[in-house]
Amino acid sequence: MKVIVAKGGSAASNPEAFVLREQPVPEAKGRDILVRIAAIGMNPVDTKVRERMEGDKVLGWDACGIVEDVGSDVIGFAKGDRVYYAGDLTRPGTNGEYHLVDERIAAHAPKSLGDAETAAMPLTSITAWEALFERLQFIPEAGANSGRSILIIGGAGGVGSIATQLAHWVGLTVFSTASRPETADWCKSLGADVVLNHRKGIVEELKVAGTDQVDAILCTTHLESHWAAMAQAIRPQGRVAFIDDPTSALDITIFKMKSVALVWEFMYTRSMFQTEDMAEQGALLARVAALLDDGTIRSTCSETLNGLTAENIRQMHLRQESGAMMGKQVLVL
Repeated sequence: MKVIVAKGGSAASNPEAFVLREQPVPEAKGRDILVRIAAIGMNPVDTKVRERMEGDKVLGWDACGIVEDVGSDVIGFAKGDRVYYAGDLTRPGTNGEYHLVDERIAAHAPKSLGDAETAAMPLTSITAWEALFERLQFIPEAGANSGRSILIIGGAGGVGSIATQLAHWVGLTVFSTASRPETADWCKSLGADVVLNHRKGIVEELKVAGTDQVDAILCTTHLESHWAAMAQAIRPQGRVAFIDDPTSALDITIFKMKSVALVWEFMYTRSMFQTEDMAEQGALLARVAALLDDGTIRSTCSETLNGLTAENIRQMHLRQESGAMMGKQVLVL
């Protein structure tokens, strides 16, 4: 089978950062399913892993495809099933023609979406769902959180785009940040009640919107830049979740007087540590598929490329690193 291998530590600007190689098709054993890949989603984790790794690796952790074979212990899938998933950071990625994944972190793909629209969804949906309903402890049912509010920093990004839709679905008043007219319009189309221009200051923009504090905050980007503002914007005894990596130490004592809960969300925790509740990711992807099929939320696929080539993967990395992405990139095989 063909795979695209990333060279560890290479800059995406290097034309030789990615190479096409041939590898044997892996064998499905245990709880693994073998998937013939139809489409691959691009995420910030791809660029971060490429920059930090020392050896060569097949990247890619979002996929939609068809089950070609199943391991002896698989109970939820059969050959021919169409699935979607975000994979396991500790295993080879999805940038190839075939891929192995544990059935517990996969789900049947939404019936109403094509391959590209489906492949855009898994990683960001898992991250947004876990952040909202596990870390921030909102109730994952329609309208169940009416009267409560959330600030989503980075509302037009991959995770922010899903979080905004899910937060709107469960009845939260949604404040999303965006600084360009097109990203502000994107956030509004996804269900944001108010879009704040973070370049004008989050605290100041909240006051213009008629409030000065929110019940919870999900920060998806530039954590350090927004740290002090979040301490001001969060209500006493509120909760703050974040997903990106700070580059320097942060002072958590600024949240002490308000008794604020600070929580990380890392969607690979369950698969990396083989936690007892690992199957929760497959279950939540099944719920997301149902929400997509009934029109409650929509795919955030915004850009597509065609063909499994080293150059296409490189271009996706360059685009991801531009900082101007709105929604998600997908490669269709």
